Amino acid sequence: MVFTLIIFILLLSCILMYLYHYNVRYGKYGQIIDRIPGPPTVPIFGNIFMFSNLTLEGVWQLQCTLSKNFSPIFKIWSITSAYVAIFCPDDVQVILNSTNHLEKGFIYKLIHSWLRTGLLTSTGAKWQGRRKILTPAFHFNILKQFVDIFIEEGNRMTKFLNDMDGSIVKDLVSFISEHTLNAICETSMGVPLKNMNHYGEQYRHAVHEMGEILVYRLIRPWYYSDVTFALTSESRKQAKNLKILHGFTETIIAERKRYHELTDGRYLQNFEIDALKETNDNEMINYKKKRLAMLDLLIAASRDNKINDLDIREEIDTFMFEGHDTVAMAICFSILLLAEHKDIQELARNEVSAVMQENEGKLTITALQNLPYLERCLKEAMRLYPSVPLISRILSEDVKLQSYIIPSTTEIFINIYELHRNPNYWSHPEKFDPDRFLPENSHNRHPYSYVPFSAGPRNCIGQRFAMLELKAMVAPLLHNFYLEPVDYLKDLRHTAHIIKRVVEPIRVRFVPIKRM
Repeated sequence: MVFTLIIFILLLSCILMYLYHYNVRYGKYGQIIDRIPGPPTVPIFGNIFMFSNLTLEGVWQLQCTLSKNFSPIFKIWSITSAYVAIFCPDDVQVILNSTNHLEKGFIYKLIHSWLRTGLLTSTGAKWQGRRKILTPAFHFNILKQFVDIFIEEGNRMTKFLNDMDGSIVKDLVSFISEHTLNAICETSMGVPLKNMNHYGEQYRHAVHEMGEILVYRLIRPWYYSDVTFALTSESRKQAKNLKILHGFTETIIAERKRYHELTDGRYLQNFEIDALKETNDNEMINYKKKRLAMLDLLIAASRDNKINDLDIREEIDTFMFEGHDTVAMAICFSILLLAEHKDIQELARNEVSAVMQENEGKLTITALQNLPYLERCLKEAMRLYPSVPLISRILSEDVKLQSYIIPSTTEIFINIYELHRNPNYWSHPEKFDPDRFLPENSHNRHPYSYVPFSAGPRNCIGQRFAMLELKAMVAPLLHNFYLEPVDYLKDLRHTAHIIKRVVEPIRVRFVPIKRM
């Protein structure tokens, strides 16, 4: 009797699931989605088997192939879920410029165990409240106080390169990310990592593995449930990495809280008023003892009972990850491109050297603002290799794009990598040409054809921070070294990841410049 009941329940469940599947795939929703081009599907499962057995490198190659075959829009089915990828600027503008489609896609839910619902992953009132709290930390007058830290970190890179045996860095990403992690900790967190290098290395490795686990899970829908995922070895690896990631940020928070306890919290008073005062280059040194930023805003908010300790950690987890990894990859690809284009490298070096000579061999906030050619080089590097190649949104209502209607609840993937190489908006899109960003060449360009920091209401809150850091770290490298390629961009094997990644370590030669 019990066995018969179990069989009946299973059969009924299967029938209900099939009816639901049939209703979605062949009802009004499915009919609208199927007007969008895309690869052929198999019954019930859709396109999931196209991805599930691939390596991360294979996933990247497949999405590139689909983008080329179905440009500028395509859809894939994962059982009853539809995903639509877009890379036409007009379509991207409709999504990113809207205040109705602010909810991040399902991919972000898979990292809730790490980042919870901080600024990157939250939505609605929580996102608006956090954005309001954190925005003052990225006011330009606060960012000016951090330039000396960026420059110090650039000088540390220079010293390391001068002191090392040989001239070849064998793992450029690891080398650069060590310094960008130092920079984000000492600026936005107020805690230097000089005595925590071992923890920093563990943290960077854990970040890399978490990205791989995310993609592994994303292309296998049967692991979307935490219950089924918990049965896998990847879940155990994730738990180990989460312990490292959360432990590291909790250490950073505890260290900064201790600082404010020792100073009786006096630097948290009137934070915004003091921070927004105008300062010049010569006054920066006076801020060293009381330099405040994002973590301090969060600690101040917790003292006013606006947020709790777990809220602080989710924001610090978010900014520690985004603030070091994305900048590191942008620097790495900038170095690779400059190394392969000697003429462009020399123009950028001459500009940096001239500015430094005017400033008695030093970089300052004013000096960094007087590097327009270097800035164009960095922008062009982020066009070709955006640090975040893909972002997503869930539609809250039906949307009319240029050629198709996308129904509500569909997840939209904005393929920034392909958007930046769209030949309808970029002539010779594979070519590295910093002059694309001259004012006269940018004037009539579609505003949503270039979105390395996203755009619209949910654009990157730290984009000015990132650009200052990029210039402050790349400039001393150009001033002190000739950059020469060992591994060439055409030979790099790319991989699917949250952040733009390659399969193998990248090698670059730094040849010291001998000056009289």
